[in-house]
Amino acid sequence: MSQPIDHDVIGTERTPIRMWTRGVPVELGARQQLLDIVKMPFIFKHLAVMPDVHMGKGSTIGSVIPTKGAIIPAAVGVDIGCGMMAVRTTLTSDDLPQDLHVLRAAIERSVPHGSAPKHRGRDPGAWGEPPTLVEQVWATLEPEFERIAAKYPVLKKTNNRNHLGTLGTGNHFIEVCLDEENRVWFMLHSGSRGVGNAIGRLFIDMAQKEMKKYFVSLPNRDLAYFPEGSEHFDDYLQAVHWAQEFARKNREVMMANLVEAVLSVVDKPYQADEEVVNCHHNYVQRETHFGEEVLVTRKGAISARKGEAGIIPGSMGAKSYIVRGLGNEEAFCSCSHGAGRLMSRTEAKRRFTIKDQERATAHVECRKDANVIDEIPMAYKDIDAVMQAQETLVEVAHTLRQVVCVKG
Repeated sequence: MSQPIDHDVIGTERTPIRMWTRGVPVELGARQQLLDIVKMPFIFKHLAVMPDVHMGKGSTIGSVIPTKGAIIPAAVGVDIGCGMMAVRTTLTSDDLPQDLHVLRAAIERSVPHGSAPKHRGRDPGAWGEPPTLVEQVWATLEPEFERIAAKYPVLKKTNNRNHLGTLGTGNHFIEVCLDEENRVWFMLHSGSRGVGNAIGRLFIDMAQKEMKKYFVSLPNRDLAYFPEGSEHFDDYLQAVHWAQEFARKNREVMMANLVEAVLSVVDKPYQADEEVVNCHHNYVQRETHFGEEVLVTRKGAISARKGEAGIIPGSMGAKSYIVRGLGNEEAFCSCSHGAGRLMSRTEAKRRFTIKDQERATAHVECRKDANVIDEIPMAYKDIDAVMQAQETLVEVAHTLRQVVCVKG
């Protein structure tokens, strides 16, 4: 008996686009971006599209792009290694302080977050004097960074060490959540911060200049690429893999400081390693699929190999999921990285008010001001519809609801 078809197919016969998007909206602009990507001659087999798909810079967020013989820096993007980390603790909801604002304030003191224009003094999202843990972790990253910066000195002037263990802005967050048994989880979302952004922009610019130099015609200039064996191909992979490691350790440092922050306001000692997940959703790595080694770029998607743990967050007012991969090879063993935006940040700010934000997040201890309206839950797709569309990609291990959310 044949398996039911779990996705739709568009695109060309030569390079199909397989879309796990049934029951969720896909904007026309995103569809056009997908059609542009599969015009590239080095796409392997097909493009896999996740249900949180929406327009991105150059290539579509929520897409899995397998390539042979080339790599597209803008497909990885500038938030290299952005991803999620979650840990289950031995605490329960009864152990949390009655006044959750006290808990949020403790977290905000422990992890630098936000940003400020350069002319307004020190960046609140960076360390003034990095603490001992940051210095220790930076020591493991610094030698490789120095080798990369020796070739590309502009990277020395970036926020690197002083952004390690910091949150950032936008959709990056720290949350305290409860699962179906009222056990406490800590969850956070961040990437490679200033140094990753600089690496991404540097190589995207170089790729675009290479295309211009050799008169390569592209559907979109942000699909500029490095052919394997070209001058910058190996340098880019070295730099991007370093940025991905920075992002992973950035989350680990934040989590360590988050654990200490909560300990300062909770009346009992606890463990925070019952279950641990740390996964990228903006990254590239070599993998084997359909019997061949390929470069897989996941732009707003996570790896979901059979039994592999992952995190799919909703918006700041909706539930999130800890999942286990089902190893769906047609999706290159991937799944969505979240609910996915339903509208742009500009449109969300135009459409909604602070009162709307207050109503949508009434059950969460979080900021409710004009600067976070672009993160209002209604700006995101329905997480339940997103999960239903990918039920052949992952299974749910835990359902989380947030009680505290910290935004930059």
